[in-house]
Formats: sequence, structure tokens, C-alpha cells
Amino acid sequence: MTNCITIDGRKIGPNYPPYIIAELSANHNGDINRAFKIMEEAKKAGADAIKLQSYTADTLTIDCDSEDFKIHGGLWDGQTLYQLYQKAHLPWEWHKPLFDKAKELEITIFSSPFDNTAVDMLEELGTPAYKIASFEVVDLSLIEYVAKTGKPMIISTGMANKLEIQEAIDTAKKAGCKQLVVLHCVSSYPAPAGEYNLATLPDMAKSFGVLTGLSDHTIDNTTAITAVALGACVIEKHVTLNRGGGGPDDSFSLEPEELTQLCRDSKTAWSAKGKVNYERTESEQDNVTFRRSLYLVKDVKKGEVLTQENVRSIRPGFGLAPKYLSLILGKKIKCDMCRGTPLTQNKILDFIEV
Repeated sequence: MTNCITIDGRKIGPNYPPYIIAELSANHNGDINRAFKIMEEAKKAGADAIKLQSYTADTLTIDCDSEDFKIHGGLWDGQTLYQLYQKAHLPWEWHKPLFDKAKELEITIFSSPFDNTAVDMLEELGTPAYKIASFEVVDLSLIEYVAKTGKPMIISTGMANKLEIQEAIDTAKKAGCKQLVVLHCVSSYPAPAGEYNLATLPDMAKSFGVLTGLSDHTIDNTTAITAVALGACVIEKHVTLNRGGGGPDDSFSLEPEELTQLCRDSKTAWSAKGKVNYERTESEQDNVTFRRSLYLVKDVKKGEVLTQENVRSIRPGFGLAPKYLSLILGKKIKCDMCRGTPLTQNKILDFIEV
């Protein structure tokens, strides 16, 4: 498995803090200034990148009101696909101003293209990476086209089975992708935490030999933080200014303060995960003295025998470990010793008959 990839100079992998992607999605609500404000809040919160979605209604579907094209249930019930995408899409003429804004804010920006024309446009803007959305994971021709750019790729796996994930990975690598992260995902909006099956993350890393992350559609940060502890090196979350703003994705997006918490807590989780370690940590060194050890608890005279009446395992920990008590009991003292004396290795040799 690749140890790390690099996007816009930032290394991503298990040895680095989790890479936090703030998904702008449709939360601009048709207002570019709102999009700018979301970017500003994401930067302030500590996110590593802003992600866009690059499509038009005409590149995704056709304007048709037959039953096949109508949405039944969920957040977008009653709308046709064309109506939803026409409302939610990010106008292509906004892309350059948003890329310029990201440069001004010093935050990375890239996008999910939904067809080859979007890839061409993003290449002209100098995008540093690409994201393949869950719904496009089966579009192998798009994955191939993106991979041929040579840019790092992030592939989301919502709804995909193991074979489809393998096909997407194989297609990307065969077409020239050298840097890849695969995101575990549940493509439901919002998604129940209980359906995320985060135990899939380490299995995905092992099965496919890739870096893994999480595209999280739950309504809080618990799932994402847990994913970091299980090895996720990328976390993607939708962000908005106001969850009650009425936009297509607002209701399952993080507000600025929640994004701040995610950026902070995911790094804490990564730091806590650390590495396999059975040695004493630096912060524990001073507390060793509070362990139990062997001490004289009564004054003893020369020739007196050590018993459970005059030797006990007590705190502090400057004496021998309690496991040596059975070896000490029954031995005679060579000289007078005072109550409160630790029985150390040196004292055993110098003052006790062995």
C-alpha cells in the first residue's frame, strides 16, 4: 500500500493528520457570495481543502418529466432530476472566481467532475486533484479520463460493491493514476450512522492496498472521528453557513462551529491512535513513584527476620517490585533498619542475609 500521497504540497497518509475536505456542494444556494463565505469559514475552521461539484443539468440528465426522471421520497421528493440539478449546480463561470478566492485564502480547491468537459475546464484552472463522486464510481470511462491527467484522485464508494470498487481502482491505476485514496461512503442524505459499518475501512485498506478515508453524510462528527481511529486519512463533510438555509444539501451539512470541532477532534483522534507501544510514555515517567513497591513498615533490628508484619507492598515505588516479596520474606537483617526504608536491590545485597 502507498504510504502517502501529496495534494497541493500537503502529504496525506497514516503518518500525517487527517486531511479535511469541506464539501461546498449545492450549499451556495445560487449565490456566489455565499460560496465565498463558506470558503472563508472553512479556512477559518482549519479545513485543508474546499471541494466543488462540476456539472450542469444537461451533462447529467435530460429535461424529462416521465416517471424514470422523477425523485420519490427523501429531501428532493417530487422534483425531476433536471430540476434538482438545474437548481443545485455550480455555474461554470463561477469556477475561476472560486479558484482565485481559494488562492487568496491559501486553501486548496478541487472538484468532482461529472463528464469529460468538466475535466477539461478544471485542467485549464490548474486543479491539483480530482474527486470521483459515489454515483460516478461505475463510470469507468470518466475515471480513465481523469486518471490520464496524472493528478491525485479520491474515489468515493457509496453504493458500490467490492467488484465495482476493484474495477474503479484498476481502471484508475491502468490509466496512469499513481496517487489514490478510496473513501468509504453511504450515499444517503443524511445517512444513519448505524449503516456506515466502519469496520470496512481497515478491510478496504487491506483488500485493495489503498489509502482510505470517509465521505461522511451523518449529521454530526461522531462517525468521522471514529473513522480516523480506524485509519481514515481523509474526511469529507458537506459544509454550510446555516443548516436551516433551505438549500438542497443544507440539512445534512456541518455549520462553521461544527466544522471547527471536526478539524480539531479528528486531529486529536489521529494523535491518540498513534502507534503500537508497550513502553512507558514520557508523561507517565513522574508517576512511576505512585506504583507499589516493598518497604519496611516497622523498625527492625540486626538478626530479625523479615515477615509480612514488617515488610509490605505499599506506595511509593522506590523499592523492589511487589513480585519479589516471597523472595524477601524469611531473610535476616544484617543491621538495624528504620521503618519507611525501601527494600532496593542494593539494600538486599548489603543488609540482608541471602
